[in-house]
Amino acid sequence: MNFKDIVISYHCTLRETLVQLDKAGGSNQTLFVINDQEQVIGSITDGDIRRALIKRGNLDEHLDQFCHREFRFFNAKNLSLSTLKEFKAKGLEIIPYLNEEGRIVRIYKLSEIKSLLPLDAVLMAGGKGERLRPLTEKTPKPLLKVGDKSIIDYNIDNLIQFGVENISVTVNYLGEQIEKHFEASREGIKIRCVREPQYLGTIGSIKFVDNFRNDTVLLMNSDLFTNINFEDFYLHFKENNADMSIAAIPYSVTVPYGIFELEEREIKGIKEKPTYNYYANSGIYLIKRELLDLIPDGIFYNATDFIEKLVKENYHVVRFPLMGYWIDIGKHEDYKRAQEFVKHL
Repeated sequence: MNFKDIVISYHCTLRETLVQLDKAGGSNQTLFVINDQEQVIGSITDGDIRRALIKRGNLDEHLDQFCHREFRFFNAKNLSLSTLKEFKAKGLEIIPYLNEEGRIVRIYKLSEIKSLLPLDAVLMAGGKGERLRPLTEKTPKPLLKVGDKSIIDYNIDNLIQFGVENISVTVNYLGEQIEKHFEASREGIKIRCVREPQYLGTIGSIKFVDNFRNDTVLLMNSDLFTNINFEDFYLHFKENNADMSIAAIPYSVTVPYGIFELEEREIKGIKEKPTYNYYANSGIYLIKRELLDLIPDGIFYNATDFIEKLVKENYHVVRFPLMGYWIDIGKHEDYKRAQEFVKHL
């Protein structure tokens, strides 16, 4: 939302305020009142104006007499999941984010934001996508379209909806296309592209990201098509005091034969067409930022290597069950499946 549309000078009259509210239209019935220094000093709604008219009956009164001085806002100190839930519980619709000088730098529309997670996100987008050729000969796999937008954009949009604002994308193969793709900001957020100097596996390039702000880092492959709930993932990570959490997808294998239960050569029983249930790695991880120092510099290193290292050294690595949809777009049949699936969303 362009916040210029929802601010008004405290010099304006109630009549001018009504005109501004009418221009804003939609469900927004709140304006933020600013002084000559563009600092927010209060808020006013159409209901406030109706009550003022009932009391005074004069549309030419200045609105600074009627605006709410005790208004709700975000700033660097209170921008958190708990504050968001408090504001939503009060039925508030739009909340300004104020800088240290009290000026608006962003507007949060609460109906469109699912959470405010204290995470930095890194999306790996440097692979060649060889199994999807010829589609990836001239287009990097993250930019292939599923429906009407690129694969990677589904993940970027989902992260932004959960309040993740510090997002980096590591690139290599046809990386200039991805850099151009993210030249413009998304919802006021600048997506940062980071070049890896050589192919460094599924986690090695994270060492080149140098703008972390939070204590927890979300790492994921950029070519996943999923609706994972990042808030549930993060809360599970914190509740279990984990060092690393791996989003895992249920995976079942049914053997179409009777399986012998053996002790050496002797048959002790038989299981007829058994089903075995497992959890598979989804390629989505939460990691304590301090542990990234354990990743070696400048060598090919996969996330699975990192997981095995943490487990071996007795770090607390947990599994988070991913219960939504998830498609790893690695092969042509996966890509076709995602194209069919998105038609029903």
